[in-house]
Amino acid sequence: MFYRVARAICRIVLALVRRWEVVGAHHLPPSGGVLVVSNHVSYWDPVVVGCALDRQVHFIAKAELFRIPLLGPVIRALGAFPVRRGGGDRQAVRRALELLKQGRVVGIFPEGTRSKSGELLEPHMGAAMLALRAKVPVLPVAVINTRGLFGKVRVNIGKPLVFEHSSGGRPDYLAVSRKLMHEIARLMNSGK
Repeated sequence: MFYRVARAICRIVLALVRRWEVVGAHHLPPSGGVLVVSNHVSYWDPVVVGCALDRQVHFIAKAELFRIPLLGPVIRALGAFPVRRGGGDRQAVRRALELLKQGRVVGIFPEGTRSKSGELLEPHMGAAMLALRAKVPVLPVAVINTRGLFGKVRVNIGKPLVFEHSSGGRPDYLAVSRKLMHEIARLMNSGK
């Protein structure tokens, strides 16, 4: 309930203040586990991605955010869960896989941090590892012009990608990471 109310309010703000446009929302599978991957340039990005999709997105967020008074409890109530950066956080991985197995939507920013230049950064392997272990569709998303408080925001949502055949080793993680980032880049450049 809290998530739906917060999303409705944020959608109104995005429509009135940012004149946002969402393209491809119909690509989100209506049920089953889905991993959402997106570029990351602004603090607005989780809000924008979550509002663009009609299912609740459980974002993987850096652990430091959960220690900020008020923000921590709010993002936890919205379904986000923490990840300790700088190494493999097994607890975060288990939580993500559990949610995906339950048929939920999990959101992750493969770059692991915001890009200050707006250009895509080298991805971490977490998104690829989750995609290959969970064997769920991966929904690529590109957010455009989310920096600042004004200006038109655009969200391009691609068709789900499925990665079924894999041994799950580092070469597979690299190949899947490249494919995900290639698709996000393509979406960033389509219909600007």
